[in-house]
Amino acid sequence: MKISAKSRYALAALIKIGLGGDEKSVAILYLSENLGVSKIYLEQVFSLLKRGNIVVSTKGAGGGYQLSRPMHEITVYDILLAIEIPLFEKTAETVADKAPNIEFTLQSEVFKKLDVIIPETLKKITLGSLVTKAEQHGNDGGMYYI
Repeated sequence: MKISAKSRYALAALIKIGLGGDEKSVAILYLSENLGVSKIYLEQVFSLLKRGNIVVSTKGAGGGYQLSRPMHEITVYDILLAIEIPLFEKTAETVADKAPNIEFTLQSEVFKKLDVIIPETLKKITLGSLVTKAEQHGNDGGMYYI
């Protein structure tokens, strides 16, 4: 399974936000500088996250993005679904016309099982658990507000 750069950056940025606490508003520029990711690219990512109800935005001084709900209620599945819609589409038939027995076997023994296992696994991993794991692996400099 290959996860796009947008999804990987979304996960990293959301962990960074989570390290500052559920209710902190974080500017894209801060995330861009701390993660080494283009500000314009992160704006595209956060547009998708906002549409997926993962984050909410605040305008004005001290504005930015914050989580839409507690980080322990946001799953990796929720995040990837906001970014990776094709990841969760059913696998198309491959050789159904010429080899229906092979197609049946592929669908029943591989693709249908993956369609169940992948979402189940991603729903078990919360943003909160990722933040906790990141905290256990050292201080990343933290967030400082003036």
